Amino acid sequence: MDSGTQIAVSTDRSAETRARILEAALREFSSLGLAGARMDQIAAGAGVNKALLYYHFDSKENLYVAAIEMISARVRDQSMAVFLLNASPGERFIRSTLNHFDRILTQGEFQSLMQQEMMRMHRGEEAGAMSIVVKRVFAPMQAMHQAMMREGIESGELIHADWMQIHLSALGANVFYFLAAPVWRLLHEFEPFEPEVLAARRRAMVEFLGQAVFVNRARGSELAAKVLADTPMPELASSRYLAGRNDERKK
Repeated sequence: MDSGTQIAVSTDRSAETRARILEAALREFSSLGLAGARMDQIAAGAGVNKALLYYHFDSKENLYVAAIEMISARVRDQSMAVFLLNASPGERFIRSTLNHFDRILTQGEFQSLMQQEMMRMHRGEEAGAMSIVVKRVFAPMQAMHQAMMREGIESGELIHADWMQIHLSALGANVFYFLAAPVWRLLHEFEPFEPEVLAARRRAMVEFLGQAVFVNRARGSELAAKVLADTPMPELASSRYLAGRNDERKK
């Protein structure tokens, strides 16, 4: 093996090790937060010695930021792909809102980290990692959403309304459903995170948007049906919402 090949192999191994560390760190930080996470547990989860964590990231704080950057890039790329589809603004709006619902449902680690960062900000702590997420994820996504909504309104496909209010109404409803789950359990005789209940909420949300934001409601209903037909319910085995509910039942 020549020196060039040795360097390439060493670089690949280093990148693989770094990736394993980040994935282990993501699991640990999303479960226990920055303060509660243990570097030795992250090392064990990555299958490396703890010294390698500090070799790659210097400190727990730097590792935390790197883990958030990694999951943020993953979420951003997945979400931005929807905005770039070859479809009308109205269809992209429905798909982006559905993508947001599915992201909350399946990207539990990202949601947990965002909630932790929100709590830190509410306590008056520095934005820190959240400022990174806003710059790299939320700001570009909102810019794309704004352009999409304005295009739809100007073309006459979507109702004439403040794009921000439509944005807040659509995404806010998704967030509220998941955050208010404990209240739903007290108010109604159903489990909000059962797969069939989630599927019904998901379908109702898309069908409502087809009726609420389109000038031509029949066209909106057609697009809603099309989006639901070619965007199946995601696999829920890894959903933290279902996992958490199952843990409660075992007690």
